[in-house]
Amino acid sequence: MKRFYKLVSTEKAEGGYHILLDGRPVKTKAKAFLCAGNKGIASRLVQEWSDQTDHIVPDTMPFTQILNTQIDRVSAERDVMSAAVLKYLDTDLLCYPTDTPENLATLQHKSWQPFLDRFEKDFGYALRTTTTLEAVRHPVEAHEAVAHYVHGLDDAHFTILQLVTSVSGSLILALAMVRSAASASSVLEACFIEESFKDGLYDAEKYGSDPMLEKSKKSAMVDFSAAEGYLGFL
Repeated sequence: MKRFYKLVSTEKAEGGYHILLDGRPVKTKAKAFLCAGNKGIASRLVQEWSDQTDHIVPDTMPFTQILNTQIDRVSAERDVMSAAVLKYLDTDLLCYPTDTPENLATLQHKSWQPFLDRFEKDFGYALRTTTTLEAVRHPVEAHEAVAHYVHGLDDAHFTILQLVTSVSGSLILALAMVRSAASASSVLEACFIEESFKDGLYDAEKYGSDPMLEKSKKSAMVDFSAAEGYLGFL
């Protein structure tokens, strides 16, 4: 879509701040007002809309996308989305390490174990892991503890949780980020650790990484960085 506005501003409104384009409030796809919950988030949205050049490129507006998701989807589909997020616990990336090659196993343990330890500290249960093809089944009590926490999140924090979970493939990593125990870079490292290991094997520094992998990592880092920044304003 071509840029059609000159001035981006905010207006105090019930529940936060509306984002205005040439004095007219932006609306979501569902026709709700794009209303930021606080001034910090509103300022970042203003910056994203102001930074657009000849065309509006949604992929360069992560805060806007997060808020759109919160307003249009999370507010209307919270129960369904919560159920989808909670299903990740038994299939979580961090619960399926490898035992070969040994170097990769060591890297996974170094990256993943602190997150598993943090989960146990926060929720009171040590999660099961396996290096086989067997499906992991965690104790019912662990599922209940996580569900209680997830259902207690406000919509803004839940929006970040579901974003990081879906992009990383790990509810454990997402929980750590929402609880301020993980940075965007540490989450990226954890969920791309096997790919980074293969890059080392094939001397990617000399010959270059797989372009598709680089694109995926870049996209994921945009999401994780936006999630980390958004949380900083909550």
